[in-house]
Amino acid sequence: MGKLQNFQLTDDQEDADVIIVNTCGFIDAAKQESINTVLNLHDSRKEDSLLVMAGCLSERYKEELAKDMPEVDIFTGVGDYDKIDELLSEKKSRFSESVFLIDGAERVVTGSTYHAYIKLSEGCNQTCSFCAIPSFKGKLNSRNLDSIAKEVEGLVAKGYYDFSFVSQDSSSYLRDQNIKDGLSLLIQRIELIDGVKSARILYLYPSTTTLSLLKNIAKSEIFHNYFDMPIQHINDDMLRIMKRGFGKEKTIELLDFMKSLPNSFVRTSFIVGHPGETQSMFEEMCEFAQQFGFDRINVFSYSDEETTPAYEMIEKIPADVIASRAEILGAITDEVMQKSLENEVGTDIELVIDGESDEHEYLLSARKLLWAPEIDGEIYVNDRTRDEELEFGMIYKAKVTELVGSILTATVDNA
Repeated sequence: MGKLQNFQLTDDQEDADVIIVNTCGFIDAAKQESINTVLNLHDSRKEDSLLVMAGCLSERYKEELAKDMPEVDIFTGVGDYDKIDELLSEKKSRFSESVFLIDGAERVVTGSTYHAYIKLSEGCNQTCSFCAIPSFKGKLNSRNLDSIAKEVEGLVAKGYYDFSFVSQDSSSYLRDQNIKDGLSLLIQRIELIDGVKSARILYLYPSTTTLSLLKNIAKSEIFHNYFDMPIQHINDDMLRIMKRGFGKEKTIELLDFMKSLPNSFVRTSFIVGHPGETQSMFEEMCEFAQQFGFDRINVFSYSDEETTPAYEMIEKIPADVIASRAEILGAITDEVMQKSLENEVGTDIELVIDGESDEHEYLLSARKLLWAPEIDGEIYVNDRTRDEELEFGMIYKAKVTELVGSILTATVDNA
């Protein structure tokens, strides 16, 4: 978007001269959503507009899509984001060998005036049985610390103060450069930047997450004790089949330490229906999910992906069994979230106002500063309880007053 500032953004596809769909190629549901989005936009676009299909799905299935989707004018993958202006000018498809890793390029951040995602690396050195990401994103390729710091400094100068650092495997950051404690170095570097008030790291990997890293996060005055570590399963045999690198005992050791830290927030993901998952393995996962005390859980149904070891496994689980297990675990995750939200009632928190709520004109939509934007929930704030009007994008101290359904309500302090 930084390369396309001679264009004006529009929410109306019927008015757009250029439509770019950045696709996902990770699992079947995401692939289908990407293709449906492209086709729906094509149906409603104006004549002579350019429809671009970019990203992981394009990269993974470049030959098939070029043949099967004549609706698309330009195809490009994961290596040419910084060449988008050239592609539009030439009206040509292009797939570079390397994966694009932002380094000094100007960004346009949408969706928030105060929060931005910062990409740490691309690719992954793990060999999880179910994951196709390394086949189209390649091996781990970390940005250097100076590149990241400069990007954060540039965004702070524009008024951004809250950052989520993200990659496919964040706890392996800089391991491709033979540096084992890359995330600890990142924490130290970001803490030196005036104006950064809040930060979190997304997607830790169990076997590359150390207790010393967790202690460094806990010591930080800027980085929250926010831990998003997708463990995918908890049964020892299943973790081995999944090639996760860590077994149950060490995984729980890390999770217990995360949970023991003050004001911590622990999110994870589970996969149901991986080849070889027995009913007893599934029940063990359900029991753990129910009892551990997670704050949020994502549930994914196993998706059979070409190029992955699991694709070649014989003991496939029938689709109806996978769907049934996903529903059972999904109900448990709803209970887990409700319990976590109930524990918030009566507590004093820091929150940030995002805008007016969809619920009522007197209610504002806010987020606990600790939480990741858009995925961890919404808090309603009644701005009529305060003398002066509340400002969007500002941090306020507040008290959580009640839980209505799955939405917390809070009152901002008058102090």
